Amino acid sequence: MAGDAIVDDTLAAKFATEKDSPYTRWVEGEGLEIIAAHYVPDLRTVDLKPWDRRGGRGVYINHEATRTSNDCYVCEIPAGAALAPQRQLFEEMILVLDGHGSTKVWNDNGAEVTFEWQPGSLFAIPLNANHQHFNGSGQKTARFVASTNMPPVINLYDDVDFVFGTAKDFPKRFNGEPDYFAPKGEQKGLLLDTNFVADAVNLPLVHAAERGAGGGHIRFNMARGSMNSHISQFPVGTYKKGHRHGPGAHVIILSGTGYSLMWPEGEEPRRYEWGPGALIVPPNMWYHQHFNTGEEPSRYLAFKHEGVSIRNAQGVPKAWISQRLGGDQIDYADESPVVRELFREALAKYGIEPNMDAVYEAELPTLAPKP
Repeated sequence: MAGDAIVDDTLAAKFATEKDSPYTRWVEGEGLEIIAAHYVPDLRTVDLKPWDRRGGRGVYINHEATRTSNDCYVCEIPAGAALAPQRQLFEEMILVLDGHGSTKVWNDNGAEVTFEWQPGSLFAIPLNANHQHFNGSGQKTARFVASTNMPPVINLYDDVDFVFGTAKDFPKRFNGEPDYFAPKGEQKGLLLDTNFVADAVNLPLVHAAERGAGGGHIRFNMARGSMNSHISQFPVGTYKKGHRHGPGAHVIILSGTGYSLMWPEGEEPRRYEWGPGALIVPPNMWYHQHFNTGEEPSRYLAFKHEGVSIRNAQGVPKAWISQRLGGDQIDYADESPVVRELFREALAKYGIEPNMDAVYEAELPTLAPKP
């Protein structure tokens, strides 16, 4: 069995100081905690602590297996208030969970852009651009979840003043363009080149049969950065193909109800129930698979860094390629019989029948021979 590679305390103690890092010390210095979990039931209600420097409340969510690539945090803006202005030598992508408000972004040349957001809005902060978030309500808090590639930056420089206080514009990333955060973009295959999505929950997707179940998919290039993310959706009574990839994916449920299975190779799957607002964090190279047990399509957003996408020589992520071809995706025909049994049992509780028979049949002619 593969196991989690957990060793005895004697060996672990020899590496204890190496688990500490400039990044973990920075989070502690901010007065915040790191949730080192595979699963958070609801980001909209997860407990937060006062974040005095920013003028809000927050918590970081970062499994140990992803802590050196990218991270995730939840932040709340008090009613009638704004977070402190900030600039940063790392990239950040933001999904609004609750509330309405606006964000101002400006550079050292004095060019500034302000845009409004709502629940489901998705946008990115350009590298080292000054920015400030405002809550548009005087009575309700606003809350967002963000993913950044701060960990390797903080760990590399170990200099907070440099990371957050360097006066340097990157005009190729942001040059004060008035329409920079307009809800527009250029579609390039599965990739949408944009800086702002007004409503990620209802954004039209591109058909992507390769992930199974006739679902939709769209990938994002935002703020001309190296952070990436994608949205996937799959129909009622269906589930996605199991797959694995590198660390750092933070999967946020946007709509629907269901569950996910996650497991390291050689172990039994672990099950996590979800609905809107839930977060799933697959550890490095763990297989995972998502199942829709509700009465509407299920949709999720995956925040991640490019390092998670282990690609072949053609640039295709191996998580999209069948194991029969040397990839990291499990074909329906090769999955454990337990997967289908668990899914049928889960749907039966709600009086729903699986809609997978046609999907299984359609896959068969496309299968490569088993190696």
